Amino acid sequence: MDGVPRVPEQRRPDSTPTPSEPSTTPGAERPAEAAALRFSVLGPVRAWRGDEPVTTGSPQQRALLAALLLREGRTATAAELIDALWGEEPPSQALAAVRTYASRLRKVLDPGGEARRSGGTAATAVLVSESGGYAVRDLAEDALDLTVVQDLATEAEKARSAGDLCHARATLRRALALWDGETLAGVPGPYAQAQRVRLEEWRLQLVESRLDMDLEQGCHAEAVSELTALTAAHPLRERLRELLMLALYRSGRQAEALAVYADTRRLLADELGVDPRPGLSELQQRILQADPGLAEPSSPAPEPAAAPVRPAQLPATVPDFTGRSGFVRELGDILASAEGRVMAVSALAGIGGVGKTTLAVHVAHQARAAFPDGQLYVDLQGAGARAAEPETVLGSFLRALGTADSAIPDSLEERAALYRSVLAGRRVLVLLDNARDAAQVRPLLPGTDGCAALVTSRVRMLDLAGAHLIDLDVMSPDEALALFTKIVGEERVASERKAALDVVAACGFLPLAIRIAASRLAARRTWTVSVLAAKLADERRRLDELQAGDLAVKATFELGYGQLEPAQARAFRLLGLADGPDISLAAAAAVLDLPVEDTEDLLESLVDTSLLESAAPGRYRFHDLVRLYARACAERDELPPSERGSALSRLLDFYLASAAGVYAIERPGDRLVDHLEPTSYPGLRFDNRHAAQDWLYAEAICLLACVRQAAGRPETLPRAIDMLWAAHDLSESGANSKEYEATAQALVGAARSHGLGRAEARALMTLVNVHHVSGRFERAEEEAERAILLAQESDDLLPVCWARNARGIIALYQNRHADGEEHLSRAIEHFRALGDRPGVAAALCNLSRIHLATGRTQSAVALAQEGIDIYDAMGNSLRGANARYALGLALTQSGELRSAADRLQEALEVFRDSRQRLWEGMSLFRLAEVDLAARRAARAAANAEMALTVLRGIGGEWRRGNVLTVLGRALSGIGQTGRAQVCWQEAAGIYEELGSPEAAEVRALLSPVQAA
Repeated sequence: MDGVPRVPEQRRPDSTPTPSEPSTTPGAERPAEAAALRFSVLGPVRAWRGDEPVTTGSPQQRALLAALLLREGRTATAAELIDALWGEEPPSQALAAVRTYASRLRKVLDPGGEARRSGGTAATAVLVSESGGYAVRDLAEDALDLTVVQDLATEAEKARSAGDLCHARATLRRALALWDGETLAGVPGPYAQAQRVRLEEWRLQLVESRLDMDLEQGCHAEAVSELTALTAAHPLRERLRELLMLALYRSGRQAEALAVYADTRRLLADELGVDPRPGLSELQQRILQADPGLAEPSSPAPEPAAAPVRPAQLPATVPDFTGRSGFVRELGDILASAEGRVMAVSALAGIGGVGKTTLAVHVAHQARAAFPDGQLYVDLQGAGARAAEPETVLGSFLRALGTADSAIPDSLEERAALYRSVLAGRRVLVLLDNARDAAQVRPLLPGTDGCAALVTSRVRMLDLAGAHLIDLDVMSPDEALALFTKIVGEERVASERKAALDVVAACGFLPLAIRIAASRLAARRTWTVSVLAAKLADERRRLDELQAGDLAVKATFELGYGQLEPAQARAFRLLGLADGPDISLAAAAAVLDLPVEDTEDLLESLVDTSLLESAAPGRYRFHDLVRLYARACAERDELPPSERGSALSRLLDFYLASAAGVYAIERPGDRLVDHLEPTSYPGLRFDNRHAAQDWLYAEAICLLACVRQAAGRPETLPRAIDMLWAAHDLSESGANSKEYEATAQALVGAARSHGLGRAEARALMTLVNVHHVSGRFERAEEEAERAILLAQESDDLLPVCWARNARGIIALYQNRHADGEEHLSRAIEHFRALGDRPGVAAALCNLSRIHLATGRTQSAVALAQEGIDIYDAMGNSLRGANARYALGLALTQSGELRSAADRLQEALEVFRDSRQRLWEGMSLFRLAEVDLAARRAARAAANAEMALTVLRGIGGEWRRGNVLTVLGRALSGIGQTGRAQVCWQEAAGIYEELGSPEAAEVRALLSPVQAA
């Protein structure tokens, strides 16, 4: 082929620019935005201002921009643009749409132009409107990639004409490298399609010209592989066939060359009904005749010797790099130790958006002085659908290190060996970003003394031998706030620090999310930090809010999700549905309906991809934003949709069945477990009481979260309520009391709103227990009364039993002894009707306290002892401790102080072992009373002090007042009257605020002290 092909001419409109068209005024200052703009059409239509991407909008908006760019400054009328975008069937509002697209483009291409023009500053717009049309003007000569390619093609043609084939080939390679996939990729419209065809034809002509020069330079063996692929992609392109025949012939493969001709002739006849063109037929004859003129050029011009090259490929570091000081030091120390070691390799792993690349680039820049022979960088695209091939990367690295194309071998093994040879004796840092796995990385490692490699990946590279592994987590709250402040500005953040903390917390302290949120706020001067915080508070909209330009948290997660196997993707989606801070392996198995072993394999594989975190052995958690994305994937991808509800139902069943197992093992013989909602998925089995308690308290937060989540659906609400009832130990533990109460309140409201009377009665019983424990006796009485009415209406006797029992003990506290005795007597009848012996024992022990309060001490002792006998016969040690507590009170009042202390001490040990903080504290309080009665004031004070400590945050103010009263008596007994007065004053204040009759008794205690 003679010369280098020029770009084919566009079909232009008849009209041409007139002299009256505006031009740049001499001397007018071009705005900085216009001077820095760059555009790409040889691939996706993109724009940059400097190194920053500029949003080009929707596909139709990009189509408008492309049409204007390809007219090289000429004006396109509105009609021409409508025809370009929609052809013969434009929408009714096409003209308005064109104007809208043009207006949006003008704003992003020249954001400060309007302000400058209104201020009288000379400025030339990039996108101008004239004569009812538009044009893009005043761009730098190299602003459009197509223009750059045209210039390079002209330069190559001149070099070839001058006989400098090496320079011509290198220039054409540079030109062809500017294509980034399909021309005008994703741009709609007939005009874009016509331009794609035109520019693809020109690209192929340039490729043919470059291959022609390759053959002239004697690179026929290297050309065969490329030409084989090109002829497969373009089977009817005869020039490519001709070049392939020549390359094969010169490689000593004459038969293959002739076979290419035969294949071509047959293909043309079958597809087009024509013969090969004369040039191809002539070449076939010359090959048959072994024409000496086809032989390899006798003296190909050698490529110039490569000068030593020191690559500097590191991307720019971000100016607002924040925090990570420990990781920066750790990685810096490792890189500094590269000299004298075989190779220093550090592999950073973490969730997408956690800042792996930013940290690696920052550290690499700091370490540049330690690697004077250069720094190599590549994005291995491991998170995408098509990761970079190691042999391709090695070819790029070898060229960057000064290796001539003709010296680069074909195979991966040979390239890797050459790569290591080239690096021998040199000190080079290699940054391998976004790696897929260790297999992709291994051929790219230098492996020589003095070199080092930094690797980033979403996958933990446990199988990368010798690597220093670093798991990068999200930022600390302080680091996150510092990054947000750097981007937004100290002044705006200082006045709204709490809102700023809310923003970074909503971002899950993920650097990418923080950067996006801060960038959005920085670009909107009318927004306050509180406005942004409010937008991010909506979890369903949060991921949509966290995008700015081509940065989006959702897109980052999508890359990782897209690489999952089907089973992994299902696990990812379904596990994201469950509320709670984390999830146990057994609970996850219930969600997925899989054996525990298979579930563990799946979850560990998700941990390796950084989409899931290992919170502790056997426990897993999502980052907050990843959980939101997983739920969005479940809503979008989980089929059938009912599987989402089924997964949560299995989790609820698992928790309910397991909580029932805990209840049963702690309270043998208790009939509550026989009256719970049935489950279809099994729970855990526990070997002993301690294992059961450990599970209940370890799962408390997740269990309560599951209950609240299930409250939203009528079909799961009854099971959720029963689970809360079975887990009512959590209400007395102190650690989970507030969460338990909030959950109980939510369930009562949900049952009431759905009109589920039976469920509401049971939910009210959980709330009765909460109010009772907290000392809110009036509220407890009201809820218990309503629970009885609802339970009787739905013929559910169990809540009636326990509500009667609760009302009996509440009446005791309120000195309504006759009412209390009636409620407890009826509770005993109901429990006996159900065959619930532990229930009978509970009511007997509470009745014992009524007898005690009314002076019937001997019968009180007998009733409590009867309760103990029932519990002991059933092996119910926890409830037996409650009975011993009641007996201890009766014995104290009867004067049998030693026996009373023994019973209370026995109860205390069980309560303490069972983590029942309320009853542990109350047992200590009652022991203090025994000590006072036995005139052991010092011991009484110690027990009362311990009771106050244990009951902190649980038991309510009334019980605290009781303990303070006894503590005051004990302190007075050891001569510490000042402290005693303080205790009594506090107790009096509590009683008076509650309206309790005990206030008068305490005031009486204060009177002698005050008089003294």
